[in-house]
Amino acid sequence: MSSAPMQFPPAPLTVRDQIRVRAEFPASADKVFLMHDARRVTYRGFRDESSRVAHFLNGRLGKSGDAAPPHVAMLLENHVELLTLYGGCAVAGATLFGVNTGLRGETLAGVLNQSRSRLLVVEEKLQPEVERIRRDLRQIAPENLMTLPEFVAALDAEVGPAAKALPFPDAKVTPQTNLMVIYTSGTTGLPKGINNNHFKLCATGIGVSQNTGMGQDTIGYACMPLFHSNSMFVCLMPCFWVGGAVGLRERFSGSRFVPDVFEYGSTVWNYVGEPVHYVLAAIEREYGGDEARIRREVTEHPRNKLRHAVGNGASPVDIDKFVKWLGLEDMFELYGSTEAAISTMRRKGDPRGSVGEVTDAQVRILREDGRECAPAELDADGKIANYDAAVGEICRVSTDTGLFQGYFDNAEANASKYREGTYHSGDLGHVLVRDGKRFLFFDGRTDDWIRKDGENFSALQVARLLSEHPDVPLAAAYGVPCSVSDELVMAAIKLREGAHFDPKSFFDFCERQISAGGMDRKWFPDFLRVVRDFEYTGTQKVLVRELKRVHFDPRRVSDPLYFRERGDSSFRPFTAADWDRLREVFRKAERLNLLER
Repeated sequence: MSSAPMQFPPAPLTVRDQIRVRAEFPASADKVFLMHDARRVTYRGFRDESSRVAHFLNGRLGKSGDAAPPHVAMLLENHVELLTLYGGCAVAGATLFGVNTGLRGETLAGVLNQSRSRLLVVEEKLQPEVERIRRDLRQIAPENLMTLPEFVAALDAEVGPAAKALPFPDAKVTPQTNLMVIYTSGTTGLPKGINNNHFKLCATGIGVSQNTGMGQDTIGYACMPLFHSNSMFVCLMPCFWVGGAVGLRERFSGSRFVPDVFEYGSTVWNYVGEPVHYVLAAIEREYGGDEARIRREVTEHPRNKLRHAVGNGASPVDIDKFVKWLGLEDMFELYGSTEAAISTMRRKGDPRGSVGEVTDAQVRILREDGRECAPAELDADGKIANYDAAVGEICRVSTDTGLFQGYFDNAEANASKYREGTYHSGDLGHVLVRDGKRFLFFDGRTDDWIRKDGENFSALQVARLLSEHPDVPLAAAYGVPCSVSDELVMAAIKLREGAHFDPKSFFDFCERQISAGGMDRKWFPDFLRVVRDFEYTGTQKVLVRELKRVHFDPRRVSDPLYFRERGDSSFRPFTAADWDRLREVFRKAERLNLLER
């Protein structure tokens, strides 16, 4: 069990005031807050560095005062300096723009220009990417584009050494002051910046820490990117709120996970996307899958203090194994987004595969025509018997938008997200009622529908069922062109290390998923692509857009391709001759454009 949260003196719900309170409170002032390898930063030290950065920002960009706050951008992996830049913006009343380190070219330039940032701190190894677009940057002066070492040197030169404690500069900071803009993954079009004011960041710290039982002895492990809401909302701010600590790793590494958790004494880990897969794979490689060794050297190791994991994107199978191998008390699978208008959290005893109970009466599952979907009805095999009637968009029907504070400088996106009194998440889901409680199931994005034979179904659900194969740690499903109508089902699968793809065995596995595993016959993949690895967004989500674009075109896909046709009892290699034959079918159907779009 976790310890109780520290009880700090009352202070306004601004990160600026909360930094000050923790640095002045005797029980936390000299307590370690941040750890990165051998570095240790106390709450007092974090205040002093945040103040030093605030003075630097004012010197470079001018005091905020009553004018618009300065805008600062970062293109950084996880470092102590990233967090002191965050703290400095909080103290100065500035707005920090967390730019995804995976952005390149026109998209990177577009985000930086749209942010109107006048200072950019960039990871040294990413400097060449910024140099390629330097001429396109409209607001950032050459002297205000600096690498991380240059930023550290400028602090010393312009403000003074780190040991020098400076009072906070004057600044008008309220709970409504916009502190951090966090961008969507941006898999299509220019990423949208989501506003997060001081109140929202404090509120996420309060809510997550209370719901997961965090206390002053909590130590988070932040290896997911701190430019993203998962690490900020689910790790940093909850640990900060209760007077806990955070251990940092520049970026996620499956092989570094267990050593880091042991070294920092981490009690909680935040995740998003697919990293749970990779931690389990790394442990399996390290110990050859020997359950007794894993139990002895990981689960029951005296340095293993990990008790909780909080995040989203893990399959029920992986949750079970992760809880077992890491010796967790619970693994909280969330539903939510950076917008934070809707959130749920799965707890022990909740239905398998759900993302928790819906406690907000305004949250509803809506059809395209605005009518509310019916609760899911399960048949004897556990399948949804009323799929079309139950699955729809997760929405919140209310005159307020919860914690969603709009997109930065994007009125069109705001109008699309919240319209006619309804917040539209863009996510698919269904609700299962059990014992009078509504439990939410996430079924993918609204643009993740696959439509086959006149019926819509979730690509994520197909991928989940395929990834239950013991040799497939990760799968992605998507709709591809069909010569008749609608779409065919295609899946890309990644095999575990050392495994070999057996077309007949995998075909039989899919048949078993239909007969006993919850897969509908229409979900059976028509095409398969066996990938070495996937391409990911900066938040470790599989980038499906490119997979969908090249579909089963052997001219554009170098990975092995397989397919099946009616009457087949195994997948077959998809050859150049098969491609030519299929192209002729599409040509005769006057649908050849679908293959070449």
